[in-house]
Amino acid sequence: MIKNELPRVAIQGIRASFHEEAAFKFFGEKIITIECNSFKQTFEALQRQEADYIVMAIENSIAGSILPNYSLLMNYSFPVVGEVYVPIQLHLMALPGVKFENIKTVTSHPIAIRQCVDFFDEYPDLKIVESSDTAACAKRIRDEQLTDTVAIANSLAAQLYGLEIIERRIESNKKNYTRFLILTTHENAKKKPGNKASLCFQVSNEVGSLAKVLNIFAQENVNMSKIQSMPVLGKRNEYNFYVDIEWTETKYYDAAIRQILKYTHNFNILGEYERWEEETAVLLPKAQRPRKYITMKRIE
Repeated sequence: MIKNELPRVAIQGIRASFHEEAAFKFFGEKIITIECNSFKQTFEALQRQEADYIVMAIENSIAGSILPNYSLLMNYSFPVVGEVYVPIQLHLMALPGVKFENIKTVTSHPIAIRQCVDFFDEYPDLKIVESSDTAACAKRIRDEQLTDTVAIANSLAAQLYGLEIIERRIESNKKNYTRFLILTTHENAKKKPGNKASLCFQVSNEVGSLAKVLNIFAQENVNMSKIQSMPVLGKRNEYNFYVDIEWTETKYYDAAIRQILKYTHNFNILGEYERWEEETAVLLPKAQRPRKYITMKRIE
């Protein structure tokens, strides 16, 4: 990224999606949003230098981990430089004037739909249609002037596409959130002290192999905040373990890494970064973060 230029941030989805909301929360809204049709396209945009950063969902507190995205982390090897947690508030929205009794179809991303199952249990006659993006569903209702269809999306989408929220907060769990990772190129990553890391490694298929690694974290005062296993493609009984760890002093982290290298293979540090807190400083100074859209570009 050229100094003083606005950061170009690739997201899966379109303007007013939860990915853009996460990008705004991390960087501030003075960014150029690069719209992509898939998570893979966000990585390709970064690889082609059409973007400076990627914002990618990795897990939801209700729907769980987004497993294909772990494979993208390994396949492209871009470093993780940050994270952000976004509370997921889902609303039912329609064209202005549409009444609930006229609704026949509900459309949204499948994960958003799963997060609203309690609401839909009360209305079994509604037809549910899955789509690739929550904001895109809202935009389609506006563009096609659909009077019998509602979308599940965030308030940003309702505001941007001129829709009316007819049911607020329909998510089953009001403490629902999604964790997003921030990635960039190795050249753009700035080495700075952190207190969290994302790792990937394999262990031998023997009794206690994984336990040895986990015990080292405990012995060195390193907290393991997440572990996720994924089968190694084409190899029976072999797994990649994706682990997030946190520490209070760098010396604990360094000591743990030195030791676990003895018990692992194909070890990768996917990123070292600062654990997200609401007051965590973002990559841009606050003075450069006005509350407005700047521009955006779409990757087809």
